[in-house]
Amino acid sequence: MELALFGGGPIREEILPYARQYIDDRDLDAVNEVLKSDFLTTGPKAKEFEEEIAEYVGAKYAVTFSNGTAALHGACYAAGVGEGDEVITTPITFASSANCALFMGATPVFADINKDNFNIDVKEIKEKITAKTKAIIPVDYTGQAVDIDGIKELIEGTDIVIIEDSAHALGTEYKGKKVGGLADMTMFSFHPVKTITTGEGGVITTNNEEYYKKLVNFRSHCITRDIEQLQDKDNGGWYYEQQDLGFNYRMTEIQAALGISQLNKLEGFINKRKEIVNKYNKAFGNLEGLILHKNEQYSDTANHLYVLKLDLKKLKTDRKEIYNALIAENIGVNVHYIPVYWHPYYQKLGYKKGLCPKAEELYNAIITIPLFPAMTDKDVTDVIKSVNKIIYYFRK
Repeated sequence: MELALFGGGPIREEILPYARQYIDDRDLDAVNEVLKSDFLTTGPKAKEFEEEIAEYVGAKYAVTFSNGTAALHGACYAAGVGEGDEVITTPITFASSANCALFMGATPVFADINKDNFNIDVKEIKEKITAKTKAIIPVDYTGQAVDIDGIKELIEGTDIVIIEDSAHALGTEYKGKKVGGLADMTMFSFHPVKTITTGEGGVITTNNEEYYKKLVNFRSHCITRDIEQLQDKDNGGWYYEQQDLGFNYRMTEIQAALGISQLNKLEGFINKRKEIVNKYNKAFGNLEGLILHKNEQYSDTANHLYVLKLDLKKLKTDRKEIYNALIAENIGVNVHYIPVYWHPYYQKLGYKKGLCPKAEELYNAIITIPLFPAMTDKDVTDVIKSVNKIIYYFRK
């Protein structure tokens, strides 16, 4: 894309990323305190962070992990997912939402999305359920809550486990209740672009004590010193047992300390994100050439992403050219997500394009624009000006 096409140079002199962490002196002090302490891992901070997360979302238990992918792996393990099982999820997500089923030897099954809110469609889930279905992993895409009640009603009377992938949705409320205590298990991610960060990191929240115990063991090699769990109880205090095949998925004390500090700023982060979202909605709501993501009334959404859907019937170009034009304006855009089963690895497993037509149509038309708490008023204005400039230029 030639900048001269629009006349003059870009609106911004430097690139504005689509997302970025916010770290202040309180975060640095919290991490520094841990670095000076006796524990860099397996200490008290991870437990403290778990207790605060559980209290915040209204769950009985929380188990921290080294990252969100590890947390989803742990949830599938706790749910008893294994060979021969099927796990239903959406294709509009990061690959981990499906990979976690493969890690356990199960088969991911992709259900199409709702064309308006972009989340997995409950009616499509119903069509995919079989006798082999062990779990459903709905994703709160961009932060908007899935219709968890609709999914629960669909599987009532079965043993199917709901693992809500809420990587985007810390702070979101569904019908007045925080996401995190509504599904059988819920995963939150603390990657730097998420609502709060621990560098890398994830957590599973649950109200089920059995799942909680399995998660705790799984993230530490399935090795335990708990006298109640030991098969041989006649040894000394040094004794421990590996009782299954687990992984080293523990969150460090450094990560947890940062998470505790970040959690104290969560409401401010959410309010800032909502403020920016409201400005975008106002600016783009009636802009011909764009279709806004529908926000369902049941979801009080703490947006992680702001996604624009291009109305390609009204534009004389495709998504790639508009993406390049925004980059040329120094607006750091992205695309979330490539349908999971389009990836070469999944193609090798036998998945074919065309499985979820609504998801594929969405993918070809979406662009993620910047949204993060450290954005200034000028940053937001620059994004709005750039989007308007480019959509006007390419409109039929």
